[in-house]
Amino acid sequence: MTVEATTERVLRLLALLQRRPSWTAAELAAELGVTDRSVRRDVERLRALGYPVHATAGVGGGYRLAAGTRLPPLLLDDEEATATAVSLRLASGGTVAGAGEAALRALAKLDQVMPPRLRAEVRAVYGATETLTAPGIEIDADLLVTLARACRDAVRVRFHYATRDGEDRERTVEPVRMVATGRRWYLMAWDTDRTDWRTFRLDRMRDVTPTTWRFRPRPHPDPAAYVQRAVTESPYRYLARIRVHAPPDQVRELVPPQVGRVDDDHDGWCLLTVGGDDLNWLAAHAARLDFEAQILDPPELREAAARLARRLASMSGTG
Repeated sequence: MTVEATTERVLRLLALLQRRPSWTAAELAAELGVTDRSVRRDVERLRALGYPVHATAGVGGGYRLAAGTRLPPLLLDDEEATATAVSLRLASGGTVAGAGEAALRALAKLDQVMPPRLRAEVRAVYGATETLTAPGIEIDADLLVTLARACRDAVRVRFHYATRDGEDRERTVEPVRMVATGRRWYLMAWDTDRTDWRTFRLDRMRDVTPTTWRFRPRPHPDPAAYVQRAVTESPYRYLARIRVHAPPDQVRELVPPQVGRVDDDHDGWCLLTVGGDDLNWLAAHAARLDFEAQILDPPELREAAARLARRLASMSGTG
Protein backbone atom coordinates (compact mmCIF):
# COMPACT_ATOMS: atom_id res chain seq x y z
CA MET A 1 0.00 0.00 0.00
CA THR A 2 1.32 3.46 -0.89
CA VAL A 3 2.09 6.22 1.60
CA GLU A 4 -0.68 8.35 0.07
CA ALA A 5 -3.24 5.56 0.61
CA THR A 6 -2.13 5.07 4.20
CA THR A 7 -2.32 8.82 4.89
CA GLU A 8 -5.80 9.00 3.38
CA ARG A 9 -6.95 6.08 5.54
CA VAL A 10 -5.53 7.66 8.71
CA LEU A 11 -7.39 10.87 7.92
CA ARG A 12 -10.60 8.88 7.39
CA LEU A 13 -10.02 7.21 10.75
CA LEU A 14 -9.63 10.61 12.40
CA ALA A 15 -12.87 11.81 10.80
CA LEU A 16 -14.69 8.73 12.15
CA LEU A 17 -13.35 9.27 15.67
CA GLN A 18 -14.53 12.87 15.56
CA ARG A 19 -17.99 11.81 14.41
CA ARG A 20 -19.15 9.98 17.55
CA PRO A 21 -17.87 9.32 21.12
CA SER A 22 -16.74 5.67 20.77
CA TRP A 23 -16.03 2.97 18.17
CA THR A 24 -15.09 -0.69 18.48
CA ALA A 25 -12.11 -1.94 16.50
CA ALA A 26 -14.44 -4.12 14.44
CA GLU A 27 -16.67 -1.15 13.55
CA LEU A 28 -13.70 0.95 12.47
CA ALA A 29 -12.25 -1.93 10.45
CA ALA A 30 -15.57 -2.39 8.65
CA GLU A 31 -15.85 1.35 7.88
CA LEU A 32 -12.30 1.51 6.57
CA GLY A 33 -12.26 -1.86 4.84
CA VAL A 34 -9.17 -3.07 6.68
CA THR A 35 -8.27 -5.53 9.43
CA ASP A 36 -8.35 -4.88 13.17
CA ARG A 37 -4.54 -4.96 13.12
CA SER A 38 -4.46 -2.14 10.56
CA VAL A 39 -6.81 -0.11 12.76
CA ARG A 40 -4.41 -0.52 15.71
CA ARG A 41 -1.46 0.63 13.58
CA ASP A 42 -3.41 3.67 12.33
CA VAL A 43 -4.40 4.55 15.88
CA GLU A 44 -0.71 4.55 16.81
CA ARG A 45 0.00 6.87 13.88
CA LEU A 46 -2.63 9.31 15.16
CA ARG A 47 -1.16 9.16 18.65
CA ALA A 48 2.29 9.95 17.21
CA LEU A 49 0.78 13.09 15.63
CA GLY A 50 -0.54 14.20 19.02
CA TYR A 51 -4.12 12.93 18.90
CA PRO A 52 -5.09 11.42 22.29
CA VAL A 53 -6.87 8.26 21.12
CA HIS A 54 -7.88 6.24 24.20
CA ALA A 55 -8.61 2.52 24.09
CA THR A 56 -10.71 0.50 26.56
CA ALA A 57 -10.86 -3.29 26.70
CA GLY A 58 -13.75 -5.65 27.39
CA VAL A 59 -17.44 -5.62 26.50
CA GLY A 60 -18.46 -2.16 25.34
CA GLY A 61 -14.83 -1.15 24.93
CA GLY A 62 -13.31 0.54 21.95
CA TYR A 63 -11.55 3.68 20.77
CA ARG A 64 -12.43 7.28 21.55
CA LEU A 65 -10.84 10.65 20.88
CA ALA A 66 -10.17 12.47 24.17
CA ALA A 67 -9.00 15.94 25.12
CA GLY A 68 -5.24 16.36 24.98
CA THR A 69 -2.55 18.58 26.47
CA ARG A 70 -1.90 20.37 23.17
CA LEU A 71 -3.88 21.10 20.03
CA PRO A 72 -3.11 18.71 17.15
CA PRO A 73 -4.03 19.44 13.51
CA LEU A 74 -7.79 19.57 12.92
CA LEU A 75 -9.68 17.81 10.16
CA LEU A 76 -12.69 19.77 8.90
CA ASP A 77 -15.21 18.78 6.28
CA ASP A 78 -16.43 21.34 3.72
CA GLU A 79 -19.35 22.59 5.80
CA GLU A 80 -17.22 22.89 8.96
CA ALA A 81 -14.44 24.73 7.10
CA THR A 82 -16.92 27.19 5.59
CA ALA A 83 -18.62 27.86 8.92
CA THR A 84 -15.27 28.31 10.66
CA ALA A 85 -13.94 30.73 8.03
CA VAL A 86 -17.11 32.85 8.09
CA SER A 87 -17.02 32.98 11.90
CA LEU A 88 -13.36 34.01 11.86
CA ARG A 89 -14.07 36.77 9.35
CA LEU A 90 -16.80 38.12 11.60
CA ALA A 91 -14.65 37.79 14.73
CA SER A 92 -11.70 39.57 13.13
CA GLY A 93 -13.71 42.79 13.15
CA GLY A 94 -15.51 42.17 16.43
CA THR A 95 -15.31 43.81 19.83
CA VAL A 96 -14.18 40.92 22.05
CA ALA A 97 -10.83 41.86 23.61
CA GLY A 98 -7.99 40.00 21.93
CA ALA A 99 -10.26 37.98 19.66
CA GLY A 100 -9.79 40.05 16.50
CA GLU A 101 -6.06 39.49 16.12
CA ALA A 102 -6.25 35.80 17.03
CA ALA A 103 -9.15 35.27 14.61
CA LEU A 104 -7.17 36.99 11.88
CA ARG A 105 -4.14 34.73 12.42
CA ALA A 106 -6.37 31.64 12.32
CA LEU A 107 -8.18 32.91 9.23
CA ALA A 108 -4.87 33.40 7.42
CA LYS A 109 -3.86 29.80 8.20
CA LEU A 110 -7.22 28.40 7.10
CA ASP A 111 -7.42 30.51 3.95
CA GLN A 112 -3.98 29.33 2.88
CA VAL A 113 -5.05 25.67 2.62
CA MET A 114 -8.70 26.13 1.64
CA PRO A 115 -9.69 25.00 -1.88
CA PRO A 116 -10.88 27.79 -4.25
CA ARG A 117 -14.43 26.40 -4.34
CA LEU A 118 -14.72 26.77 -0.56
CA ARG A 119 -13.25 30.28 -0.67
CA ALA A 120 -16.08 31.23 -3.02
CA GLU A 121 -18.66 29.79 -0.61
CA VAL A 122 -17.15 31.66 2.33
CA ARG A 123 -17.27 34.97 0.45
CA ALA A 124 -20.89 34.32 -0.56
CA VAL A 125 -22.00 33.60 3.01
CA TYR A 126 -20.01 36.46 4.45
CA GLY A 127 -21.33 38.86 1.81
CA ALA A 128 -24.91 37.93 2.71
CA THR A 129 -24.37 38.54 6.42
CA GLU A 130 -24.90 41.77 8.36
CA THR A 131 -23.95 42.50 11.95
CA LEU A 132 -25.24 45.15 14.31
CA THR A 133 -22.03 46.80 15.50
CA ALA A 134 -20.80 50.26 16.27
CA PRO A 135 -20.34 52.43 13.15
CA GLY A 136 -16.93 51.99 11.61
CA ILE A 137 -15.13 51.76 8.29
CA GLU A 138 -15.55 48.35 6.68
CA ILE A 139 -12.40 46.61 5.50
CA ASP A 140 -12.43 43.77 2.97
CA ALA A 141 -11.58 40.53 4.74
CA ASP A 142 -9.36 39.46 1.84
CA LEU A 143 -7.18 42.52 2.46
CA LEU A 144 -6.89 41.56 6.13
CA VAL A 145 -5.86 38.03 5.19
CA THR A 146 -3.29 39.28 2.66
CA LEU A 147 -1.66 41.61 5.18
CA ALA A 148 -1.84 39.03 7.97
CA ARG A 149 0.08 36.57 5.82
CA ALA A 150 2.66 39.20 4.91
CA CYS A 151 3.18 40.05 8.59
CA ARG A 152 3.49 36.37 9.47
CA ASP A 153 5.85 35.48 6.61
CA ALA A 154 7.95 38.71 6.78
CA VAL A 155 7.25 39.56 3.12
CA ARG A 156 7.37 43.07 1.69
CA VAL A 157 4.10 44.52 0.42
CA ARG A 158 3.49 47.08 -2.33
CA PHE A 159 0.32 49.17 -2.59
CA HIS A 160 -1.17 52.51 -3.60
CA TYR A 161 -2.00 54.82 -0.73
CA ALA A 162 -4.26 57.89 -0.62
CA THR A 163 -2.68 60.55 1.61
CA ARG A 164 -4.63 63.04 3.74
CA ASP A 165 -4.23 65.69 1.04
CA GLY A 166 -5.72 63.35 -1.58
CA GLU A 167 -2.53 62.36 -3.39
CA ASP A 168 -2.12 58.76 -4.53
CA ARG A 169 1.35 57.33 -3.98
CA GLU A 170 2.88 53.89 -4.33
CA ARG A 171 4.44 52.55 -1.14
CA THR A 172 6.62 49.56 -0.40
CA VAL A 173 6.72 48.46 3.22
CA GLU A 174 7.83 45.71 5.57
CA PRO A 175 4.64 44.97 7.56
CA VAL A 176 4.83 44.18 11.27
CA ARG A 177 1.36 44.23 12.77
CA MET A 178 -2.22 45.37 12.15
CA VAL A 179 -3.99 47.30 14.89
CA ALA A 180 -7.76 47.82 15.16
CA THR A 181 -8.95 50.89 17.06
CA GLY A 182 -12.65 50.01 17.02
CA ARG A 183 -13.57 52.21 14.05
CA ARG A 184 -10.53 51.75 11.81
CA TRP A 185 -7.74 49.31 10.98
CA TYR A 186 -4.12 50.43 10.76
CA LEU A 187 -0.95 48.75 9.54
CA MET A 188 2.34 49.45 11.29
CA ALA A 189 5.21 48.91 8.87
CA TRP A 190 8.74 49.96 7.98
CA ASP A 191 8.56 52.28 4.95
CA THR A 192 11.48 51.29 2.73
CA ASP A 193 11.53 54.61 0.84
CA ARG A 194 11.38 56.82 3.94
CA THR A 195 13.50 54.44 6.04
CA ASP A 196 11.27 54.92 9.05
CA TRP A 197 8.27 53.42 10.81
CA ARG A 198 4.86 54.49 9.48
CA THR A 199 1.18 53.75 10.05
CA PHE A 200 -1.26 53.25 7.19
CA ARG A 201 -5.04 53.22 7.27
CA LEU A 202 -6.28 50.09 5.56
CA ASP A 203 -9.29 51.88 4.06
CA ARG A 204 -6.88 54.15 2.13
CA MET A 205 -4.93 51.25 0.64
CA ARG A 206 -5.63 49.70 -2.76
CA ASP A 207 -3.95 47.25 -5.12
CA VAL A 208 -2.19 45.56 -2.21
CA THR A 209 0.32 43.06 -3.59
CA PRO A 210 2.73 40.87 -1.60
CA THR A 211 6.16 40.71 -3.24
CA THR A 212 8.62 37.81 -3.27
CA TRP A 213 11.09 39.80 -1.14
CA ARG A 214 11.48 38.37 2.35
CA PHE A 215 12.94 40.71 4.94
CA ARG A 216 14.71 40.15 8.21
CA PRO A 217 12.45 41.50 11.01
CA ARG A 218 14.04 44.47 12.74
CA PRO A 219 13.51 45.69 16.33
CA HIS A 220 10.35 47.77 16.44
CA PRO A 221 8.23 49.84 18.85
CA ASP A 222 5.17 48.35 20.48
CA PRO A 223 2.64 48.33 17.59
CA ALA A 224 -0.43 49.23 19.66
CA ALA A 225 1.32 52.11 21.44
CA TYR A 226 2.90 53.35 18.21
CA VAL A 227 -0.39 53.37 16.30
CA GLN A 228 -2.21 55.03 19.19
CA ARG A 229 0.39 57.79 19.35
CA ALA A 230 0.22 58.24 15.58
CA VAL A 231 -3.57 58.50 15.35
CA THR A 232 -4.04 60.68 18.45
CA GLU A 233 -1.17 63.12 17.96
CA SER A 234 0.48 63.27 14.56
CA PRO A 235 -2.35 64.34 12.21
CA TYR A 236 -3.51 67.38 14.21
CA ARG A 237 -2.65 71.07 14.43
CA TYR A 238 -2.82 71.16 18.23
CA LEU A 239 -1.64 68.64 20.79
CA ALA A 240 -3.31 69.09 24.17
CA ARG A 241 -1.87 67.83 27.45
CA ILE A 242 -4.39 67.93 30.30
CA ARG A 243 -4.00 66.69 33.88
CA VAL A 244 -7.22 65.07 35.04
CA HIS A 245 -8.04 64.37 38.70
CA ALA A 246 -9.35 60.83 38.19
CA PRO A 247 -8.01 57.27 37.92
CA PRO A 248 -6.64 56.47 34.42
CA ASP A 249 -9.05 53.57 33.86
CA GLN A 250 -12.01 55.80 34.63
CA VAL A 251 -10.88 58.37 32.06
CA ARG A 252 -10.16 55.65 29.48
CA GLU A 253 -13.82 54.62 29.71
CA LEU A 254 -14.72 58.12 28.43
CA VAL A 255 -11.87 58.62 25.95
CA PRO A 256 -11.50 55.94 23.23
CA PRO A 257 -7.91 54.95 22.40
CA GLN A 258 -8.20 56.39 18.89
CA VAL A 259 -9.12 59.78 20.39
CA GLY A 260 -6.60 60.24 23.18
CA ARG A 261 -3.91 58.59 25.29
CA VAL A 262 -4.28 58.36 29.08
CA ASP A 263 -1.23 57.84 31.32
CA ASP A 264 -0.98 57.56 35.09
CA ASP A 265 0.32 60.75 36.74
CA HIS A 266 0.30 59.50 40.39
CA ASP A 267 -1.60 60.75 43.45
CA GLY A 268 -5.02 60.23 41.87
CA TRP A 269 -4.24 62.21 38.71
CA CYS A 270 -3.70 61.09 35.11
CA LEU A 271 -2.37 62.78 31.99
CA LEU A 272 -4.64 63.01 28.94
CA THR A 273 -2.95 63.64 25.59
CA VAL A 274 -5.32 64.41 22.75
CA GLY A 275 -4.92 66.04 19.34
CA GLY A 276 -7.31 68.29 17.46
CA ASP A 277 -7.58 71.03 14.86
CA ASP A 278 -10.23 73.04 16.76
CA LEU A 279 -9.37 74.61 20.12
CA ASN A 280 -13.03 75.09 21.02
CA TRP A 281 -13.69 71.38 20.42
CA LEU A 282 -10.73 70.43 22.61
CA ALA A 283 -11.90 72.75 25.41
CA ALA A 284 -15.44 71.37 25.28
CA HIS A 285 -14.12 67.80 25.16
CA ALA A 286 -12.07 68.37 28.30
CA ALA A 287 -14.98 70.04 30.10
CA ARG A 288 -17.42 67.23 29.36
CA LEU A 289 -15.24 64.75 31.24
CA ASP A 290 -16.71 66.28 34.41
CA PHE A 291 -13.49 65.96 36.42
CA GLU A 292 -11.21 68.53 37.94
CA ALA A 293 -8.61 69.28 35.27
CA GLN A 294 -5.56 71.42 34.57
CA ILE A 295 -4.59 72.40 31.01
CA LEU A 296 -0.82 72.11 30.61
CA ASP A 297 -0.44 72.72 26.85
CA PRO A 298 -0.94 74.56 24.62
CA PRO A 299 -1.48 78.08 26.04
CA GLU A 300 -4.09 78.76 23.34
CA LEU A 301 -6.22 75.97 24.78
CA ARG A 302 -6.32 77.72 28.17
CA GLU A 303 -7.60 80.84 26.41
CA ALA A 304 -10.23 78.79 24.54
CA ALA A 305 -11.34 77.21 27.85
CA ALA A 306 -11.67 80.66 29.42
CA ARG A 307 -13.84 81.83 26.51
CA LEU A 308 -15.98 78.72 26.84
CA ALA A 309 -16.41 79.37 30.57
CA ARG A 310 -17.52 82.94 29.92
CA ARG A 311 -20.05 81.81 27.31
CA LEU A 312 -21.47 79.16 29.62
CA ALA A 313 -21.71 81.66 32.47
CA SER A 314 -23.52 84.09 30.18
CA MET A 315 -25.91 81.38 29.00
CA SER A 316 -26.76 80.44 32.59
CA GLY A 317 -27.32 84.07 33.59
CA THR A 318 -24.53 84.04 36.16
CA GLY A 319 -21.94 85.89 34.11
